[in-house]
Amino acid sequence: MTDADPARAVAEASRKAVRAKDKDAWLALFAEDGWVEDPVGPSGFDPDGRGHHGRDEIAAFWDKAIALADTIEFDYTDSFACGREVAYTGAIRTTVAGTRIDAEGVFVYRVDPEGRLMSLRAFWEVDRAMATARTIAPQ
Repeated sequence: MTDADPARAVAEASRKAVRAKDKDAWLALFAEDGWVEDPVGPSGFDPDGRGHHGRDEIAAFWDKAIALADTIEFDYTDSFACGREVAYTGAIRTTVAGTRIDAEGVFVYRVDPEGRLMSLRAFWEVDRAMATARTIAPQ
């Protein structure tokens, strides 16, 4: 693995901004016409399953999904970079109000030719993730 790959570099910057709860830094990574599908398909975050397109919709996704989390941890176990994309396998662990949920899946980041995040697509199953919900002790 090397950070010289542009998709890996942007994916790491995305994770860093999420961990830091830095919405502005995260939004700045996206191309104007970029989009987020997290998870891919219909969900509570995206009932129509069309994704969140453009910075305004991506910002609204942040407010619904990321801002409400106390912590978000990325436990990616492997990655595969091809062209301007990188796919990670592993889990995203989210804690909200003392409840932790693990979303295991495949997480794909694609950058445009200028190195801006064009798409972030997360393939994880809502029911499977919700089955991992558990109360954790306060830190």
